[in-house]
Amino acid sequence: MDLRTLRYFVTVAEERHFGRAAARLHMTQPPLSRAIRALETELGVVLFDRSAQGVSLTAAGAGLLAEARQLLDHAEQVRDRVTAGPALVVGTLADSAERLGSGLVATFRERHPDVEVRVREADFSDPTCGLRSGLVDVALTRGPFDDNGISTHTLREEPVSVLLRADDPLATRESLRLRELDDRPWFRLDGVTDPVWAAYWSGGRDREGPKVRTAQECFQAVRWNSTIGLMPGGSPLPDGLTAVPLADLPPCPLLIAWPSKQPHPLVRSFVVTATDVA
Repeated sequence: MDLRTLRYFVTVAEERHFGRAAARLHMTQPPLSRAIRALETELGVVLFDRSAQGVSLTAAGAGLLAEARQLLDHAEQVRDRVTAGPALVVGTLADSAERLGSGLVATFRERHPDVEVRVREADFSDPTCGLRSGLVDVALTRGPFDDNGISTHTLREEPVSVLLRADDPLATRESLRLRELDDRPWFRLDGVTDPVWAAYWSGGRDREGPKVRTAQECFQAVRWNSTIGLMPGGSPLPDGLTAVPLADLPPCPLLIAWPSKQPHPLVRSFVVTATDVA
């Protein structure tokens, strides 16, 4: 299984059609189909359900897609680091970087004017923003999560609020408690593998409701379906939504995170800079 074949697979998965994928890859369809068949044979699974209208991912294909994207992203990062000058890849989650304002950028640029900073925004499925998988060097994110092998420093703690439609019967309350929300559908974080993170943001129990991966998907789930969910207090909200403080959940930490084992000097400097600015 090589990177080229994985790139073929991801393109077919995104296009849902061999013909469109072949055109996007600037190749003909027969060799693309043969490459995917060979990949399925190598893995011993069927990756696509095929029909006259196109293709759809099987369960095995959906699992491979997430892994393949990470591998291709990692390969791209490696190539960029080898061929370019000093660089630092910073992972961010939602508005975590914005909470520190422009001071972090200005101070780090002043200290390291020749370093290229690349920002990789993660979705809610990975609270380490790609740190654990090696996609980033350092991360600005939110806790709590399993920090095995990862060092963290809390930049600040922020209260948690309940995200609601502005016309929700609970929207006028000064505060809420988890027990008052148990009979409501919640948006759920999709694809999360960190149990500490998942438990915290679900209020400590299994919930029913639509799955989301980004802040915008959270907002739309609440706006269209009157679901509810948790969010850091003070985050900017679209029109028609509001947030009510949650009284019985500990504040969520805004963190800077980095690998515990032999961090690069640039990483150490970024941690110091973020701490100074915060």
